[in-house]
Amino acid sequence: MKITFHGAARTTTGSMHLIESHQHRILLDCGLYQGHRAEAFQRNSILPFDPKIVQTVLLSHAHIDHCGNLPMLAKNGFAGEINCTPATRDLATLMLRDSAHIQEQDAAYLNQKKSRAGLPKVEPLYTSADAERALRHFVGREYGQWFKINTVARAQMIDAGHILGSAITIIEANEGTRTIRLGFSGDLGRPGAPILRDPMPARDLDYLIVESTYGNREHGEIALAEEKFTRIIRETVARGGKVVIPAFAVERTQALLHTLHRKTEAGEIPVVPVYVDSPLAISATDVFRLHLDCFDAETREHLLVHQDPFGFGKLRFTRTVDESKQINLMRGPAIIISANGMCEAGRILHHLKNNLEDKRNTILFVGYQAENTLGRRIVDGAHKVRIFGDEFAVHAQVATVDGFSAHADRSELLDWIAPTLDSLKGIFVVHGEPTGSLAFAEAIRARRANLAVTVPELGQSVEI
Repeated sequence: MKITFHGAARTTTGSMHLIESHQHRILLDCGLYQGHRAEAFQRNSILPFDPKIVQTVLLSHAHIDHCGNLPMLAKNGFAGEINCTPATRDLATLMLRDSAHIQEQDAAYLNQKKSRAGLPKVEPLYTSADAERALRHFVGREYGQWFKINTVARAQMIDAGHILGSAITIIEANEGTRTIRLGFSGDLGRPGAPILRDPMPARDLDYLIVESTYGNREHGEIALAEEKFTRIIRETVARGGKVVIPAFAVERTQALLHTLHRKTEAGEIPVVPVYVDSPLAISATDVFRLHLDCFDAETREHLLVHQDPFGFGKLRFTRTVDESKQINLMRGPAIIISANGMCEAGRILHHLKNNLEDKRNTILFVGYQAENTLGRRIVDGAHKVRIFGDEFAVHAQVATVDGFSAHADRSELLDWIAPTLDSLKGIFVVHGEPTGSLAFAEAIRARRANLAVTVPELGQSVEI
């Protein structure tokens, strides 16, 4: 059996791993690579294998860096199943339609400027029709259910606790006289995080592909993160400014709403307008309400008292473009939550344009910012940034709160691996920048010195 790491190898985006033998071709995730626009378009538009050979996709969850290039797969001849949990299927439906719309919208916006300059037009990476083509391949699989891939392989998904519907995938494949048990962590959540259940352990694996987003870092306590979040909001409101929060539409937005709800009720956050300016985040919140079975016991208890963990008095959902524009005309303090979380597309770009140059405001990052993204440049202290081709000075306060991360940290990852560590013949560390992945590999070797630990390069193949 051969595994080729076609994405999320020594980087945190574009998750895509191809498993091949003489009897099957299985793709783990098919995500968008995010980074420099020209490089990202090039990498995403040319798949590194023939989609027609892929028999099935096992999708870990609905974040765009894991599912976002499925339309390209379907567009280029993929004819198999895309297997995932029902909640992932529902969220991915929203994500892929939104991704296609954004790409069409951004291409149209850029083409207006290019037309005035006499430059050739650009094409979107894929269209809404391509997204719909991909969605026809989705099949929902319940947690814990074994399902057949072909005559010699089956798979099972267990709860990863990262976002709604996220899954750890376990594959059992017969290779001649032996059976290989291969695990894929997808993205792992944090034990004790609000809303969702904790990640389940994966046991008795022969090989494991594991993420390492925070492989060299420890998160602070969630309570301390909420305390810092609350303080930043109070200070910004006292200055008369707006708090602009780039947040992923799925999981991060819902976690923030849950926190804002509790802190507002407790009187710890001033009563100011709170806007969720992302049609995708609004629809995703509705999907959360449909999958209460994925919630942890604390959130279910909260529901008994408050009915809705994601809604409160000053909260406003804005779906239309006109409603979004009205936010930027509003004077006075407010909290604006908008996608995309790494500031690479969507309405957040317009809110940054309108708020970066006002020193009263705060741009508050509550999630990981990959290399070469606009969000990372702002976090790293850029004095000026380009948005839609125009330059803007960064005068607003820039703050980060890491404790809201939906990714397990170094210790949490090591604790999750522990139940299967003795059975492993090999482990592959992916979905992390080189410093994080390499440090995490060393941490695993410190736990078990004789284990083969690989941090694969992009495009590298290994035999197992």
